[in-house]
Amino acid sequence: MTALPVLYSFRRCPYAIRARLAVRHAGVQVELREVALRAKPAALLAVSPKGTVPVLVRSDGPPLQESLDIMAWALAQADPGGWTPPDEATRAREQALVALNDGPFKRLLDLYKYADRHPGHPADQSRDEAVELLLAPMERQLADQPFLRGSAPGLADMAILPFVRQFSAVDPAWFGSAPLPALRRWLDGLVGSAVFSAVMHDRLPPWQPGDRPTVV
Repeated sequence: MTALPVLYSFRRCPYAIRARLAVRHAGVQVELREVALRAKPAALLAVSPKGTVPVLVRSDGPPLQESLDIMAWALAQADPGGWTPPDEATRAREQALVALNDGPFKRLLDLYKYADRHPGHPADQSRDEAVELLLAPMERQLADQPFLRGSAPGLADMAILPFVRQFSAVDPAWFGSAPLPALRRWLDGLVGSAVFSAVMHDRLPPWQPGDRPTVV
């Protein structure tokens, strides 16, 4: 039998979450290896010296060390819900949105979440800048449609979802009363979806060599 691809992951990491979402959506079986970030296994460092998750190890190609590459790989296997952009114009728009999320929005999210480590950046300032940069434009886009692409979720929705979820959890009371009702509806719907529930599995113990494989 051909060995299953191995996916090194960390349950709460937003990059790992979006990789798991695409793998689950595609119906691809993998061996899931939960990583303790403070004690990274030698098997992970051997294939990815940078030691970040997610990493997908395949028998038919080099390891994939970026979450978006893992998403693209999974969707190339199967895409029953049509997450893949249907044309180049849509692809370009969604890539630009994801790049905004992964770059400046993620930096502001970290400043907001870890404001105690950055005394020169008050939490409310970082929060408001993050809203103006990404969340307010998303709110306007979602006011007239349930998802960023329209009537069904696409790659951008699923790639950005874990980061907006993380943002909402920094100060749930503020987020719940912020003038972002369409964004909250979008977030609640996706977090409550079957695919998201499936990938936010019960907490697994950190993988060790010799462990029985966890196949998902």
